[in-house]
Amino acid sequence: MQESLTRDARLALDLALTIRHDGHGGVADDLADPAGLTAWVRAHPDAVPEAAAFVADDASLTAVRDLRAAVRALFAHAVRPGEPSRADAARLLPVPDAVARLNAAAARTPTIPVLHWPEGAEPAVRRNAVDGAHELTAALAHAAMAFLAGPDRQRLRACHAPRCVRYFLKEHPRQEWCKPSCGNRARVARHHDRHRTVQA
Repeated sequence: MQESLTRDARLALDLALTIRHDGHGGVADDLADPAGLTAWVRAHPDAVPEAAAFVADDASLTAVRDLRAAVRALFAHAVRPGEPSRADAARLLPVPDAVARLNAAAARTPTIPVLHWPEGAEPAVRRNAVDGAHELTAALAHAAMAFLAGPDRQRLRACHAPRCVRYFLKEHPRQEWCKPSCGNRARVARHHDRHRTVQA
């Protein structure tokens, strides 16, 4: 991924990519349980303040998975007229429902103002979150909104290599797949299809 990719774009893509090919022809979910979400948040220290201390529970897992479904539905909408990821094709939320879910998650930012005035420094007011689960979903929703409304959305594509379910940002005009291994699988599949057609 390009170094110039914004923090929001990277976070939104990384959330969508928690659904991935499992290496055996199926789909894996990195957010299958609270431990998976805990590990994911800790690997993304910019997601929320104190990410290193974050511990997911069932409520935060459900909230983030619901948000991810909305983000992937909006990604599928963004890649039109191209096809969405195969992982999403049969279970996409309608776009208005996905937008409503994203907006509702973004609005869940219960914060309180807290004055900080260290010795020898100017006073500053910071906003502290009251609820960590809501803070996480709100931060992820804000990142997804910034990505979807920003210029990087124009480069968003779904990878259509066999067994791949990823979205990616197109880095150059000829790029068709999310990574070289997907391109190799796609070429091999086309080769086998051509030979089957010739033999038939």
